[in-house]
Amino acid sequence: MKDFYIIDAARFENQAITSYFCLAQLSLRDRKGAGGGQYLALTLADKSGQFEARMWEDFAGVVEKCSEGCYVKVAGQVSKYQGKFQITVTKMRSAADSEIDTADFIPTTQYDVAAMNAELRGYVSAFANAPLRALVLAFLDDDLIGPAFVTAPAAKRLHHAWIGGLLEHVLFLVRVCRAVAPFYPEVDPELLVTGAILHDVGKVRELSWKSSFEYTLEGQLIGHISIAQGMLHEKAAMLNARGEAFPEKLRILVEHMILAHHGKLEFGSPKLPMTPEAMLLSALDDLEAKFQTLRNEFAAAKAAGREAGNVTEWVRSMERPLFDSAAWLKSSE
Repeated sequence: MKDFYIIDAARFENQAITSYFCLAQLSLRDRKGAGGGQYLALTLADKSGQFEARMWEDFAGVVEKCSEGCYVKVAGQVSKYQGKFQITVTKMRSAADSEIDTADFIPTTQYDVAAMNAELRGYVSAFANAPLRALVLAFLDDDLIGPAFVTAPAAKRLHHAWIGGLLEHVLFLVRVCRAVAPFYPEVDPELLVTGAILHDVGKVRELSWKSSFEYTLEGQLIGHISIAQGMLHEKAAMLNARGEAFPEKLRILVEHMILAHHGKLEFGSPKLPMTPEAMLLSALDDLEAKFQTLRNEFAAAKAAGREAGNVTEWVRSMERPLFDSAAWLKSSE
C-alpha cells in the first residue's frame, strides 16, 4: 500500500515525497521567458484523485520510457500554486509490476457491491409488470453485461468515476425514483424504474476500466446512449424469439427514456423528454449526478485545506463554484 495519496497533499505541503502514481497525462511544453527551452507537464493520479506535476530538468529519459496510462515512481516536492497542490518532480521512472498494487490507483465505491446488486434485483423481482421484469433481468442476468454492470464506473472523470460507480448511481437513482413517483400519478413507477436501471447501461461498452478509466473506440464513435438503444433492441428481440413477447409499446417508451435522459439536445440527448416517465427520469438523473459532483467537490476542498467559509474551485461541469452550507453553519457554531 502507498504511504502517500493525493488527497493527503495538504499534510505534505513543502515536503519531499516519494511515491507511486498512474501517469494520466504527459506533454512537453515551451517555457515562457527569455531562457527558452521546454519542461514536462504531467498529471499524476491515484485512487484518491489527481494533481498536476512539473519536471523542469533531466526529463529526456522520462519522455522516452514513460507513457500515459503507465505506473511511475516519482520523487519531488509538494507545493501549492494558484490555490492547488502540485508536485515539482526531480526524479521519475517506470514502476515494475512487482511494485504496484492496483487497488492503490483505481477508485472503488465505498458501498458493498453485492448488497447493492441484491437490493436492485429485489426491486426488479417485485415488478408486477412481467414484461418489464423480464427485460431488466435479461440485462442483469446476461453473462457479459451483468458482471460489467456491477463493476463499471459511471463516468471517466465526473460523477461516480470509480469501480462500482454505475451500479451505485443506478441504485441511488432508483431509490429516488421510487420515493418521488407517488407524487406524480401520471408516471408509471415500474416503467420509470426500468428507465432508471437501463438509461446508462451502454456505459458497460462505452468505458474501459483496467489500469485507468478510458473511453473505448465504440464509446468514442457511438456513445452510451446509442449503444444502449442497440442493446435494448437486441434484448427485446431475444425475448420475442424465446416466446416471452415484449410489447412494442413498452419498447418504444423505454427507448424514449434512454434517448431523452440527458434532457437537452445540447447535452447530447437525441430527443427531448416527452413522456411523464422520461421527464421525471431526466430531472432526477441530473439531480443525482449533480449531488455526487457536489460531494466530490466538497471533499476535494476539505482535502486542500480550504476553510468552510470559502467556495470551492470553479466546477466546469456545473459552470459555478459550490458552497458547503452545512460545514459553514457548523463552523460558525
